[in-house]
Amino acid sequence: MTLKFLGIIPNTPTDEFPTIWLHEETGDLLIQSYKATEDEVKACQEIGSIPGHSTDVPDHETIIRLPAVMLKYIPRPDDN
Repeated sequence: MTLKFLGIIPNTPTDEFPTIWLHEETGDLLIQSYKATEDEVKACQEIGSIPGHSTDVPDHETIIRLPAVMLKYIPRPDDN
């Protein structure tokens, strides 16, 4: 597996460090960030996504909260 570091929130404390990496073979993003709070997860479940999809979060998935400042590190189709 080949990962490429994309970014970290600048000036983060040494015990907090939301980070984004790119899996170069698949194009997937690996994101380390803050866990969504119980209230945030409930709100996501109340809103749902598309008809017919469960609002449960499977054991192998989680909901994270990505700080807006991290959006600049997400690759766009026109990035080369």
